[in-house]
Amino acid sequence: MSTNEKWQNPDDNSIRNILTSAKHIAVVGCSPKPDRTSYQITKFLIEKGYQVHPIHPQADTILGQKVYGSLADVPFPVDIVNVFRKPEFTPPIAESACQIGAKTLWLQLGIINEDAWGIAHNHGLNCVMDRCIAVMHRLLIH
Repeated sequence: MSTNEKWQNPDDNSIRNILTSAKHIAVVGCSPKPDRTSYQITKFLIEKGYQVHPIHPQADTILGQKVYGSLADVPFPVDIVNVFRKPEFTPPIAESACQIGAKTLWLQLGIINEDAWGIAHNHGLNCVMDRCIAVMHRLLIH
């Protein structure tokens, strides 16, 4: 990211377009534990009709979905890479999102990493940070 450019989220209309045009969402850091937010958000996304691809290093299935060990393992074009990882782990995820040709990197509520934003932005990806995808869906999709 250039030193002059500060990160910013897309406006609501752009986020609405991201959410309405997306079909495949990879969820990095998806937990197989029902009490975890990542599990609950994944369930919400499935219920809203998205094809969801959980990314987890050890699980086989989560919410009936086949789990992949990495973004590179997903055999579908990914529209949104939705991330539930600590901020310091997000730059390599941003790099992977670029490598697989994802359209959007989405860092969940509480996750901000300017380097990850810069990587995504410089490769032409949309980047949303510090926003819950389910909350934004509820607010913007009618």
